[in-house]
Amino acid sequence: MHIDVLTLFCEMFPSVLGASILGRALENKLLSVETHDIRAYAENKHHRVDDYAFGGGTGLVMMPQPIFSAIRDIDPEHKARRIYMSPQGKPLDDARVRALAKEEHIVILCGHYEGVDQRVIDELIDEEISIGDYVLTGGELPAMVLIDALARQVEGVLGNELGADEESFADGLLEYPQYTRPADFEGHKVPDVLLSGHHANILKWRRQQQLLKTYRVRPDLFSKVELSDKERKAFETLKNQ
Repeated sequence: MHIDVLTLFCEMFPSVLGASILGRALENKLLSVETHDIRAYAENKHHRVDDYAFGGGTGLVMMPQPIFSAIRDIDPEHKARRIYMSPQGKPLDDARVRALAKEEHIVILCGHYEGVDQRVIDELIDEEISIGDYVLTGGELPAMVLIDALARQVEGVLGNELGADEESFADGLLEYPQYTRPADFEGHKVPDVLLSGHHANILKWRRQQQLLKTYRVRPDLFSKVELSDKERKAFETLKNQ
C-alpha cells in the first residue's frame, strides 16, 4: 500500500511515522507514505493557499487551485482512493479501516483553517472521514490516526499475525482485559483462570469479559452483537453477578 498525504505541515509527520510499529513497517517497505506540501503547488506570487470566504464569516478557507494541482500531479488518472479528513465526514470505525486496507493507493487531504473550498470535495474527493465529533486545528493528526490504523491491517506489519483479529472491534466487541507479571501486584491478583493453563476455559473467560465490558462501556456496540440463545442466557446470569 502507498499513501500520499497532502498537507501544509509536512514537518508534523516524521516523528510519528518513524517510530515503533509504523517506523519498522516503512523501513521494511511493507507500506510507503509520502507527504506533499500543498504550498509548493500554489501558483500565486507569495504561495498563498488560503483566502476569505465568500459571503463573509470568520476564518480563512483553503483555495482550490493548489489542491487541484497537487492531486492532479499525484493521482492524475484517479486510481487512488481519495480521502478528506473532516469532522463532517463519516466516523472512522474498524469496518471502514479494514475495507480501506484493501486499497493499493490512498491519497489523504489534510484541511486547515476553516476547511477547504467545497469544489475540492465535490470534484476530487471520494469520501470524507472523521475521527470524532470534535474539531481539531487541522487534518494532520486525524491523517496520522488513519495511517496507523491502516498499517496494522497490512500483512507482516504486526509481529503476531493474529493480533489485528483479536483486538477491540475486530468482532464488534471491546477487547478482554490483559495481564502480565507479576501474578500478584500489591495484593491485586491476576484471575486464576489465566494461570490455569486450561485453554478452553481461558477462551471462555475472555469471551465473557468482552461481552461484559462492551455491555457496560459501549452499549451501542453491544446492541449489535448476535448471541446464540445459550450464550444470551449465560450472559444474563453473568451480568447480574
